[in-house]
Amino acid sequence: MNDSGIEQADAELLPEVYAGHCLCGAIRVYVRGPLAPMVYCHCRQCRRTAGAPFLAVLPVAPEAFTLEDPQRLLGEFRASPDKARCFCTRCGAPVLSRRDGVPVVRVRAGLFDDLAGVTHGGHIFAASAAPWDDITDGLARYPELEPGRATAPTS
Repeated sequence: MNDSGIEQADAELLPEVYAGHCLCGAIRVYVRGPLAPMVYCHCRQCRRTAGAPFLAVLPVAPEAFTLEDPQRLLGEFRASPDKARCFCTRCGAPVLSRRDGVPVVRVRAGLFDDLAGVTHGGHIFAASAAPWDDITDGLARYPELEPGRATAPTS
């Protein structure tokens, strides 16, 4: 039996939990594994949000995601009417995005120190990549969204 009172065999069956936080540590996020493949978005809005050539995101089902924001610092910006980009209002760190009616949260991978076992799903909106951004890692490139991604409310 371990310190939490859980038999070792039972503990091995529990999903792994990945913990992350914003730059100032005020907002904490938790994702219960297994992790979906990480994707790298090259759309103009994500590039501007990240201040980088792309934004690395983890698609997560809402039931596998927990956000702790005891100081109520999570802000929201909508450059598109149906998509919220959320960030810490204290340190400015991007935290997640969510599209209205779509059952997935896209958590910013940079919040995590350890994503052991994550796979890399490829580059989305590669057709919108900055002209100076050479994508040379051999991962799949999609001109827009990755195949099978929900983009609108389902009925």
